[in-house]
Amino acid sequence: MKNILLLSVLLFIFSCGNKKEVIQVAEISCGQCKFDLDSEEGCSLAVRLEDKAYFVDGFGIDDFGDAHDEKIGFCNVIRKGEITGKVVDGRFVASSLKLIDAEQQ
Repeated sequence: MKNILLLSVLLFIFSCGNKKEVIQVAEISCGQCKFDLDSEEGCSLAVRLEDKAYFVDGFGIDDFGDAHDEKIGFCNVIRKGEITGKVVDGRFVASSLKLIDAEQQ
């Protein structure tokens, strides 16, 4: 009985330590041009969550059109999107990203 209780407690602690994917609305743009991230060269997709910006893994900056387009490009505007994923080692690993701002086509 003690072994079962101990095992249950350990499983509970372990499961609380695993960060699960979350779905949230966030600001999405170029990390270098709009969010002042400088750990990568060139333009890269980034997301800002709770006033902290992270580079995005799983989607590229040109996946939603030309990043340098004056009206909708991530290097020129900050857009809103519904993003699913989690922060891993200081980067946002995204499994889905859907733009929800008015400029979306």
